[in-house]
Amino acid sequence: MKNSMLVNDSNSVNSVDQDAEQEEKHFRKVLNTFALYKSYALSANNRRRKDYYALSERHRAFIPSYLEILSKVDQAIIKNHLVLKQILADSRLFTRDDKDSFCSNFQYEKDSSTHSQITEFDMDKLRSTIKQFVREWAAEGQEERDAAYKPLLEALIEFFKDVPAEERSSIRVLVPGAGLGRLAFDVVKQGFSCQGNEFSFYMLLASHFILNRIERIHQYEIYPFVHSFSNIVSSEDQLRPIYIPDVLPSSIPSGVSFSMVAGDFVEVYGDEQYNDQWDCIVTCFFIDTAKNILEYIEIFHRILRPGGLWINLGPLLYHYENSPDEMSIELSLEQVKTVVKDFGFQFLTEKTIHTTYTSNPKGMLKYLYECAFWTCVKQ
Repeated sequence: MKNSMLVNDSNSVNSVDQDAEQEEKHFRKVLNTFALYKSYALSANNRRRKDYYALSERHRAFIPSYLEILSKVDQAIIKNHLVLKQILADSRLFTRDDKDSFCSNFQYEKDSSTHSQITEFDMDKLRSTIKQFVREWAAEGQEERDAAYKPLLEALIEFFKDVPAEERSSIRVLVPGAGLGRLAFDVVKQGFSCQGNEFSFYMLLASHFILNRIERIHQYEIYPFVHSFSNIVSSEDQLRPIYIPDVLPSSIPSGVSFSMVAGDFVEVYGDEQYNDQWDCIVTCFFIDTAKNILEYIEIFHRILRPGGLWINLGPLLYHYENSPDEMSIELSLEQVKTVVKDFGFQFLTEKTIHTTYTSNPKGMLKYLYECAFWTCVKQ
């Protein structure tokens, strides 16, 4: 991940060193969260056993299969753990020295003191990453992808329709907040060159795994819906396996450029070297991740070439709203569009698109977002 630029000032150097130390500490915590997943999840499931045995014998008789279901959940957790173990095997690629490898971190699974440092918030990040595999790389996520990615890809192709398909590789597309890389991959599949950018270590570890370590379709089996018993229609739905990936990530057209860049969007692309470098920026569920959304929009305008295209789809669920010790500028949709125009964009199309995000396709609860979709060009 990119750190702040070094300058000849001792206070600034110390600040950078502190940032690097905090980043390394955070990364170790992410690794520990991966490593402790199995024991944490099994412990949570064992709590349900204790609650079951706390019932009266009469009440237990009404649900004779409950313990069998819990045993199957245990087995599903263990299978998830095996996939996470494979992901952690590449963790050394994100560290500064060889000692921070998978082996040295994975031993923490037996360290109770480290276990106490992992919070429910940390584990929820990991569970969300597991569900992200469904949205981006499973057949079960196709409906969500069609709702969100299809309009983005159609707008991209329509704007550059005069560019022959065999010459699309000269068009450079940036996908900030790339997650596990599926949208960037789908852009590349259309023949465009694309760079994804992602900040979350959870996503970076998982995306590197899916993009670089997959040899065949449906190579891995995961169980993303076993961590909660709420809003479940049937145990069979909850325990059904999901096979990833649904396509081979290595199957991209020849001659295109495809890369993923780790780091905070503002820190990476705020650098002047990226000015006027991109033909198109595609943002999907991204702009509300900003602490200062005006800064995002300003950078979009600066790094696009004159006449370049920005395609956006997403809600305004500001990630840092009400976060202690974090700034957060929250604008209404009308205010956002006014700012977009004031920075020098001209809107071409606007509409509302309804879609879910990492929902359980067979669950009883689905949050439906009324997403703002637009295309605009840099004037």
